[in-house]
Amino acid sequence: MNPQHSSVPAKSGWKEILQKDYRRSMAFICLSVWLHASMVTAMSTMIPNIVENIGGISLVPWTFALYELGSILVGAGSGLIVYRYGLRNPMSIAALVFTLGSMICALANIMPVMLVGRLFQGLGGGGLVAMSFVAIGTLFPSHLMPRAIAIISAIWGTSAFLGPLIGALFVEHLSWQSAFWYFTILSVVLATCIRFGFSGLSSGEIGKSEGRFPVRRLLVLCLGVLLIAAAGINVSTTKTPALVSAGVALLWLFLRMDAKAEGNRLLPKRPIGLTKRSSAGLTMILCFAMGAMAITVYGPLFMVNIHQFSIMAAGYVVALTAVGWSVAAMLVSGVPVSLDTRVIMLGMSILTVGIVGFVYAITEGPLLLLGLLVIMEGFGFGLAWSSILRRMLTLVAADDRERTSAAIPTVHRLGFALGAAWIGIVANAAGLTTGAPVETIEFVARSVFISCLPFALLGIVAAVKFVSSR
Repeated sequence: MNPQHSSVPAKSGWKEILQKDYRRSMAFICLSVWLHASMVTAMSTMIPNIVENIGGISLVPWTFALYELGSILVGAGSGLIVYRYGLRNPMSIAALVFTLGSMICALANIMPVMLVGRLFQGLGGGGLVAMSFVAIGTLFPSHLMPRAIAIISAIWGTSAFLGPLIGALFVEHLSWQSAFWYFTILSVVLATCIRFGFSGLSSGEIGKSEGRFPVRRLLVLCLGVLLIAAAGINVSTTKTPALVSAGVALLWLFLRMDAKAEGNRLLPKRPIGLTKRSSAGLTMILCFAMGAMAITVYGPLFMVNIHQFSIMAAGYVVALTAVGWSVAAMLVSGVPVSLDTRVIMLGMSILTVGIVGFVYAITEGPLLLLGLLVIMEGFGFGLAWSSILRRMLTLVAADDRERTSAAIPTVHRLGFALGAAWIGIVANAAGLTTGAPVETIEFVARSVFISCLPFALLGIVAAVKFVSSR
C-alpha cells in the first residue's frame, strides 16, 4: 500500500472518500468498471439483432467465450503488470485495447471479425477491472477500502442492469453498430483521462516484482478452451469428440504446469477435485458458473424467437441476475462467520433450483417465471459469495491465501468460458441455424438447458464437501 496513506484518521466515512485526494481516482475506477460490466449485458441484448444482420449463429457462444478468455489472460497477470509498470500507463493502454475491440465489432460484417473484436474487448475490459481492484489496494488506505469496494459493487450492479437498456435503445432506434461506437467513444475518453488526469502511481512508487508472467500456461489454458469451443462448429461424430478430448487434455496439462510453478502459480495446488474441501470449493464455483451460463449466451435469442419478447424485455430478464446478486449480497453483509456453511448451501441450492427451472420455463414461459428464475440464479451466487471467500481462506495455508483470493474470480470466469463453449456444442448439435423454425429452436433450448443439469448436480456435490467439517 502507498505509504502516504498509511495513517488512519479517527473518523472516516463516505465524505472522506469523495475528498480531493481520492475522488478523481475513484471516478476513473468507476468508469472502468462501468465500461466492462455494461458491455457484458449489452452484448446479450444485441446478439439476436447481430445474428440477424451478419449471421454466424453457430458462433454465438464464441462472442462470450473469447471475451472471458481475454479477461482471464490479462486479469491473471494484472498484479504483476502494475508492480512493473504502475497504474497509469497499463490502465490507459487497456482502455485503448478496449477501444480497438469496440471499433472492430462496430465494423464487423461477418461473425469471425466480430469475434476478433470481442477478444480485444475482453483483453481491455478484463485488464481495466482487474487493475481497478489493484488500484483500490494501492491508492486507498485500508479504512477506506470497504467504502471503495461498496462503490464499485454499486456501479457494477447499476451498469449490469442498464447495459440491456443501452443495447436495446441502440438496436431499436439506431443500430447495433452504433452501440459499439458508443463504447468506442467512452473508452477513448477513459484512456485520455487516465493518461493525463489519473493520479495513479508509477512503477517506482509501487515497487518491483521479480515474478514472470505465465505466458505458456495461459496459452495452454486458452487453447484448451478454444478447442472445446471449436468442437461446436460443424458438429460431427468424429471431429467433435476429438476436439473436446484434446481441449480437456490441455486443461489438465495447464493444471499440471501450474502446480509445478512455484513463485507465480495462478491457482492453489490441486485446485479442482472433491478430495480436499478447498478443491471442492473451486470445483463448485467452476461447475455452477458453467451451469448458469446458458441464460446469458442464449437467453435473449430464445426469448425473442420462442416467446416473441422485445429485445429490451429479453435483455432485462437477463439483467435481473445483477439485481438478485446485489440484493442477496446486501442481505447477508452482516452474517457472522459461524453461519457461512449454511449460507453457502442455501445459496447453491437456490441457484440449482434456478438452473433446473429453466428446462421448463425457457420454452413454456411465462415472462414472470423466467424473470424469477434469473433472479434466483443471481440471488444464489450473491447470497453465498462472501461466505465462499471467507471459508476458502480458512481452508488454505497462509502462504496460499492471496493466490486463492485471486483464483476465485479466475475460476469463475473460466467456468463462464467453458460453459459458453459447452452449450455451443449442444446448441449446434441440436440443429440451431439461422432462420430455424420455432419448433427447432424450442428443441435446441430444452437441449441446452438440460445439458447444464450435470454441472449443477456436480456443483451441489462439491458444495456438500466444501462445507463439511473434514
